[in-house]
Amino acid sequence: MSNSPVWHPFTQHALEPAMKRIVGTGGAYLVDEDGARILDAISSWWVITHGHCQPAIMEAIRRASEAYDQIIFAEYTHEPAEELAKGLIEIAPAGLKHVFYSDSGSTAVEVALKMALGYFHNTGRPRGRICVLKHGYHGDTIGTMSAGERGVFNAAYEPFLFAVDRLPFPDSGREQHTLDAFETHCASGEIAALLIEPLVLGAGGMKVYPAATLAELKRIAERHGTLLIADEVMTGWGRTGTRFACEQADIVPDILCTSKGLTGGALPLAATLCTAPIFDAHLSRDRRRTFFHSSSYTANPIACAAALANLGIWKTEPVAERVAALAGGQRRRLQRFEADPRLRDVRQAGTIAVLELDVPTGGYLSDVGPRLRAFFRKRQLLIRPLGNVIYLMPPYCVTEADLDRAYDAIDEAASALAKGQL
Repeated sequence: MSNSPVWHPFTQHALEPAMKRIVGTGGAYLVDEDGARILDAISSWWVITHGHCQPAIMEAIRRASEAYDQIIFAEYTHEPAEELAKGLIEIAPAGLKHVFYSDSGSTAVEVALKMALGYFHNTGRPRGRICVLKHGYHGDTIGTMSAGERGVFNAAYEPFLFAVDRLPFPDSGREQHTLDAFETHCASGEIAALLIEPLVLGAGGMKVYPAATLAELKRIAERHGTLLIADEVMTGWGRTGTRFACEQADIVPDILCTSKGLTGGALPLAATLCTAPIFDAHLSRDRRRTFFHSSSYTANPIACAAALANLGIWKTEPVAERVAALAGGQRRRLQRFEADPRLRDVRQAGTIAVLELDVPTGGYLSDVGPRLRAFFRKRQLLIRPLGNVIYLMPPYCVTEADLDRAYDAIDEAASALAKGQL
């Protein structure tokens, strides 16, 4: 423990060592107070896409800060928000027509849930149930915790959480079980929306399922008039191989949530995109049908400018090629671990690589998690396993040598565990 008054997230301060201060960032690296260069192999919790301190984004932030600070977004608008909304509609799955800004992935999903419930309420056919996938994670606010997997993360807050209908995760060979369960729930006529992380469940263990299953879930939802909310907070901006994971299923969600990579990871900003019918259900001369949601920092102009710069990078630089190259690099390096007795499973979705260690006790609270983090920290690698699940999700500027170093360390850690030396 340290004498710092700071309370860090997802940190048990009674067990953690004093934290090193980061004094600089650049590319795929963090620099600590001792001058050590640490490979950020998880993109600082999945936010950094092109690399730390990307020049075009940092310059956009500097320019915007000379003209703007926060502006009330209820009576006024500003150019960065207007241009960003147009840009997002242009690149998002066709059919999404409106953009509501917020501050984080959690708030983007809260907005989506309220949009869905408001849609049915305002059209005179109220529905009050939400479907989710087992093992899902959507954030740490009350609404998103309610929609996420119940367990150690939210046990203390159980009295405040609302009930949702949970679908079994579509494990390989069991996809139809999930589809049948969703069909049954939808047939009740009470399901307002399916809230889902497309293709990859993030904090729930980096579980992967096929695009065909997502496409069929959307078809079932449409048959029953149920909305589909795509939580693309983690999966968006190239992580799964395409700009948005929904593209691989060739679906248009009714509502799409984005954050993290929206600004290239440089500043907090989120957006919830929706189709015209959802907006129109709130459009009325009756003020009671207003969408009652906001935050003090909605559509921060400086953050919007950073996001505009990110859109510019996607337009003018070979980002798709970098994403494909990283996905290929991950695929090649995972091959050395196939059929490895030290592992339960090896899987991949685009730029995300996952290695699940075969240990007696798995899950997020597996005692191997902290030991692995300490092991990687000594080797100047920022890798934070989800218990026994090691994943790599580096920025797109990561080099082949960087990847080799990360995978060699994972191999070394797996051997040390197998020998009882870790």
